Amino acid sequence: MTAPLTIRVAEAADVDSLLALVHSAYRGPSGREGWTSEADLIDGPRTTRALLAADLADPSITMLVAGDLLGCAAVTHPEGSDTASFGMFAVRPGAQQGGIGTTLLRAAEEHALERGATTMEMCVIDRRTELIEWYERRGYTRTGETRPFPYGAEGVGEPRGDNFRFAVLEKDLRG
Repeated sequence: MTAPLTIRVAEAADVDSLLALVHSAYRGPSGREGWTSEADLIDGPRTTRALLAADLADPSITMLVAGDLLGCAAVTHPEGSDTASFGMFAVRPGAQQGGIGTTLLRAAEEHALERGATTMEMCVIDRRTELIEWYERRGYTRTGETRPFPYGAEGVGEPRGDNFRFAVLEKDLRG
């Protein structure tokens, strides 16, 4: 019998390990080992150490960590808002398809609900249809809204194309 996956809140001391995890899941050769990679869509870093450290210091953002840095996800919930945002979701490529992502997503939803959010929102690059379908199987729906990709912004990398945009998905957390 295996022990249940632990979920904890990231600390400032985790920044370098989280940075390595995020880059391994999103970009480069190791990203191609998993099914959710952006390696064929975007070059360069997914984030920077400074941006990640700022997120960890921001009281409206909670970075959750699964197990021994098997995965992470950020929940952004501004005080007083009914909507929380889900992002910076990464599972170590060799550990994907083992339930870590689903467990982490549920933990993020519970975290947001406990803090007063009734809706979880996320933005996914619209051409990542397999990932959007994965979220839809977990209760998320496309809102019909799209948002522009932040070309040239620090920590987003260099897209291989000029027509990237985000599909907005959401889920009612109250069931």
